[in-house]
Amino acid sequence: MAHVVVIGGGGGGLATALLAARHGHTAELFERDTRAPGDSLDRDFFGWQRPGVPQATQPHALLGAARTLLRRDLPDVHAEMLRLGARERHELDWFDARPPERPGDEDLVMLQARRIVLESALATALRGEPGAVMHHGEPVTELLTGAGEAAVRVTGVRTPAGAYPADLVVDAGGRRGGVERLLAGAGCRPARVERHRTGLAYFCRWYRLPEGMDEGPRRPWTVTGGAFAGCAVFPADNRVFAVTLFVHTTDTTRSALRDPAVFEAAARSFPPGAAWLDLGADPLSGVLATASLDNRWSAPVDEQGPVVTGLVPVGDAITHTNPTLGQGTSLALWAARRVAGTAHRDPGSLRFAAGYHAWAVRTLKPWFDFQVVADAAIGERFATRAGRTGTAREVAALFECALEDPEVMRARARVRHLAEPPERAYADPEVRVRVARWLAARPHYAPNAVGPDREEWEKLTAG
Repeated sequence: MAHVVVIGGGGGGLATALLAARHGHTAELFERDTRAPGDSLDRDFFGWQRPGVPQATQPHALLGAARTLLRRDLPDVHAEMLRLGARERHELDWFDARPPERPGDEDLVMLQARRIVLESALATALRGEPGAVMHHGEPVTELLTGAGEAAVRVTGVRTPAGAYPADLVVDAGGRRGGVERLLAGAGCRPARVERHRTGLAYFCRWYRLPEGMDEGPRRPWTVTGGAFAGCAVFPADNRVFAVTLFVHTTDTTRSALRDPAVFEAAARSFPPGAAWLDLGADPLSGVLATASLDNRWSAPVDEQGPVVTGLVPVGDAITHTNPTLGQGTSLALWAARRVAGTAHRDPGSLRFAAGYHAWAVRTLKPWFDFQVVADAAIGERFATRAGRTGTAREVAALFECALEDPEVMRARARVRHLAEPPERAYADPEVRVRVARWLAARPHYAPNAVGPDREEWEKLTAG
């Protein structure tokens, strides 16, 4: 068995350390923040300042892929999340009567919770895990290195408290964790980084449903949008939900959305925002803004192969994806499980590093590429403030047809929950026939028609 050192105490880092310990390894986690999530969800979520995790207070979606892994590999964490107030929603419950069940439908369930619920459940489990130690307020300042095969070999970490040897170091520090700088300081060759700008800015506000109202409307919950802006509602735990608006970063109305009154007026112009805000919910926050959430693939390799051995990245440290599809947590958990299940296979070797990279390209990269394509279409539409035709019309039709047709919804849900790649799910002949039939019945269908027109939007955001 191996000794695994994890840099970063967010969801990916906590899961990696916990899974490693449960696979028989010993694990040490180092987090620069001075504390771990506690028992007060609202205090930690709204009052804990986490400059290294700017997305911590933004909505998070735990897709079916994440829920399936938790139920199978960390059932106590899943149970703790439910105890803390997380709720589950089956994708096919969109319909008044759920269609007859098929194999795989059990994976199409969203786990609705704020990020802090997952982190709290993971931290609780890790505190009680033999062989696992958490070091808070102890940032990693240097990588210990030794001779390697055609690449620098990491053999541990150094913090202000001293040196800690490791068989494997896991970078779970996210896109702002600083490990790239530490690798450069250790003499590693620079890795290739693939970056795609999305040009999207997000504005969200958190609310709590009135006492006695445990659930909001069953419909509409989906993301809706026009040619220049979109809206989504994220139900979470303990009657809490977030309303999110997203626009292009060049949109001149963007700054006005920081005003709560303007934000609510704009949100009500979309069906999901109106449906939830009409319930009389109490606001729990101001308007929280975030931008520059570009898609970034940063595996530590170059043309010659791995630039480092003895260290592998998980979560945002390898694949940072824009939140429009909610993939981040699922991909981080997949990587954590891979590390935990293979850390005994000579983790300091070049073969291990190359094998992990090959797995990441095979397992994570296709979903990263899917995110890039989806965001490019949204960004282009918002930047030009115009709908698109051709293939975009067919894709939009598939999504809208799914709201009426259970078989198309099932295909869409299998992609949404990372159960099946889009090129396979959407190529199903039955799905294609149903979407074509839906379009034929609507010869004048135009996508992106939901929400206000530009003139109305300008008035709304002018206050």
